[in-house]
Amino acid sequence: MPKHIGIVGCSAEGAALCYRTVCLEAEPLMGKHAHPEVTLHTICLAEYMRPIEVHRADRGDGARPDSGMNDAGTNDADWKGVAELMLRSAAALQRAGADFLICPDNTIHAALPYVLPRSPLPWLHIAEEVGREAQRRGFRKLALTGTKYLVNSAVYPEKLAALGLDYLRPTEAQREEINRIIFEELVRGRQTPESLAYLQQVIAGMKQEGCDAVVLGCTEIPLLVSDATSPLPTLDSTRLLARAALREAVG
Repeated sequence: MPKHIGIVGCSAEGAALCYRTVCLEAEPLMGKHAHPEVTLHTICLAEYMRPIEVHRADRGDGARPDSGMNDAGTNDADWKGVAELMLRSAAALQRAGADFLICPDNTIHAALPYVLPRSPLPWLHIAEEVGREAQRRGFRKLALTGTKYLVNSAVYPEKLAALGLDYLRPTEAQREEINRIIFEELVRGRQTPESLAYLQQVIAGMKQEGCDAVVLGCTEIPLLVSDATSPLPTLDSTRLLARAALREAVG
């Protein structure tokens, strides 16, 4: 029997894309209309954004005011608070019978160090799956895109460095605009030509700086950017994670 996949959702659009990919791409592996058992549990995005948007300076623990970053260069979100939400979903999915967990939301992977020691089930890591695909395809330097919280974090740098891969972040101004596109448009199911053009410009700039592929490191960016529209080959984190879950489920 295939393993039961548990999906820890965060934003609706991204969770839906991950779920659809698992179900639709299972058919060549398992037969007509077949896919592994899948359970999706989603706590609303608003609950996740509260701890993500809380700066340590606001909590009185000595971070630089208004920076959103601490002296180590990591995000000042309350990742322990994010972890508690993820663990709620993990517990619900365990009760539903899941064998392992995936989360298509790149940003909240920053909380995984607080999740894994207490999780009732094992997890696949989205950045590891993206890095392995980049390595398999022979890419050497990856352009990172995603929320400003994800791009500022160590989620991808740690996993890519372990695989011998280099990376480049967008500029601060580009991070802010991409973050706006994600939270004001993409999570609401809106994709505009203007936002596509902006992301194409950002990716083209990183191509000029030596990147040979781009990580679509937000769950919803693949709804806007694809290989057909990107100046660089794309690494679609949402679909790569879903495919990794399929491989794990069917062995």
